[in-house]
Amino acid sequence: MNNYRDTFLAQYANSPTITGLLEYFNESIDPSADIDAFYDVVWNVATAQGFGLDIWGKIVNVSRLLQVDQAVTYFGFDEASTESTASTGVQPFDQAPFYDGPLPTQTYALSDEAYRQLILLKAMSNISDCTASSMNRALRFIFGSKGRCYVQDTGGMGMRFVFEFDLSAVDAAIILRSGAVARPAGVSLSIILQLDPSTTFGFAEAGGQPFDQGVFLGEGGIIYAS
Repeated sequence: MNNYRDTFLAQYANSPTITGLLEYFNESIDPSADIDAFYDVVWNVATAQGFGLDIWGKIVNVSRLLQVDQAVTYFGFDEASTESTASTGVQPFDQAPFYDGPLPTQTYALSDEAYRQLILLKAMSNISDCTASSMNRALRFIFGSKGRCYVQDTGGMGMRFVFEFDLSAVDAAIILRSGAVARPAGVSLSIILQLDPSTTFGFAEAGGQPFDQGVFLGEGGIIYAS
């Protein structure tokens, strides 16, 4: 209470014992510190931690837990290998087994900072009009610090997310399994996990390489989300 002395009865206003007890009691139950802590830890999504972020996750309907593909390497052709995926991508004979089906998954709990970004992304998706420009803003918000990423309209009620950098297993799980990325109703989605224009055949306007300088993008670099 800010003005607890205003509550004293007149005959006790100058009693050192009573005023001392009430002053100490007022300091002990002063809620201002708890209110500030509640605002910082729970109410303000920009500073919320732990339990507070879990509450925000329930509000926007996105979980801290993600099903993430385990890192498993398989036998494959050299054309599908890049310098950045030398240890995690396809491998030669006697180094890795043949592909034998979908990757196993494990449950991964996001850190507070990663979960905060996911919550804000889901909040954006909840009010998104799902236009290409809106979805580009969402992709840049969550992945913009890692490299170039954008939305492509593939025609025929289809769209594609293109990432010109290596997506980690957690990044891929955010796109594929978190439900935090919006898309127009009835539109299929495919994802190019890594596109390196410096090694991929394509048009000059997009930074692609000419004949005999770049390779075609294989189906192995595309994931069909639905």
